[in-house]
Amino acid sequence: MKMTTGISTQRVKRGLSVSKNILVGWLALVSLAFAQKGDTRQANRFAIVEAERAFARAAAAKGTRDAFLEFLADDGIIFQPGPVNGKQFWQARAPRKGLLSWEPVFADVSLAGDLGYTTGPYEFRPNGADDKPIAFGQYFTIWKKQTDGSWKVALDRGTSNSQPSGPIAPLQFPKDVRPITKNVDVDAATGHALLLKTEAEFSNASSSQGIEKAFRFYLADGARLFRENIFPAVGKQAALAVLSTKKGILTWQTAMAGIARAGDLGYTYGTYDLKVSGSDQKPEHGNYVRVWKSQTNGRWKVVIDILNPMPSS
Repeated sequence: MKMTTGISTQRVKRGLSVSKNILVGWLALVSLAFAQKGDTRQANRFAIVEAERAFARAAAAKGTRDAFLEFLADDGIIFQPGPVNGKQFWQARAPRKGLLSWEPVFADVSLAGDLGYTTGPYEFRPNGADDKPIAFGQYFTIWKKQTDGSWKVALDRGTSNSQPSGPIAPLQFPKDVRPITKNVDVDAATGHALLLKTEAEFSNASSSQGIEKAFRFYLADGARLFRENIFPAVGKQAALAVLSTKKGILTWQTAMAGIARAGDLGYTYGTYDLKVSGSDQKPEHGNYVRVWKSQTNGRWKVVIDILNPMPSS
């Protein structure tokens, strides 16, 4: 969720004062209720939503820099514009004025409850809460559960868009397609290798068959597509409609892959190159982030896809 200019991170939250405190308490009660009923996955979803909202509250109370230092994992990644260690980046920066605020509208968690993500709108007010927002977009955060049971940010990214004209969408979770089983652990090395193999096959298909055809095969039905300067495309057909507007060759190189213990949720990031057909313009180069989810047939499908072009030199 980053604004890679002087702000560095893309996020939002509309100021929710009293109602915010009520909502926090409600989330805690709902999470406890699900946990008591044995629905640990739903409880974990509410837990990362609350972690996200606590992150946003920290940014409002103590500033963006200190909030990131508190909530980033020690190896957490942000993009400036390429991937860097988030804590090292923020430790080297002095605190700055301004309010970066955000609100999660969608979240999911792995079967084992060790990996999850949230996304939603953000906005930035340069002089604090009483100022008018000047920048808007969508943030995206990958969360990992730590050994002490807390959730920390493993990766933070996002895209920009124009000012929204309507209210923030209500919080949603995906419809579950796989039940939780007692034995959820998979071999990590095998899972990583399969995810990297799938990424390479996806890139090859995009190059040889075209962008739209490749994404039609690899996108999940509920996929969310994020591109700069437009609102997210929610759902496979909406995503394909966006992808159909750019004809060309899109390829990528994966730099890193992470996978949940259950082998049902994973993420990748790396660099991409886009050569637009029939154009003499220089190929677009940038960073991508992608979340994969295992389907009922065991096949990996993309549920989150983000492209961020590198700033033009």
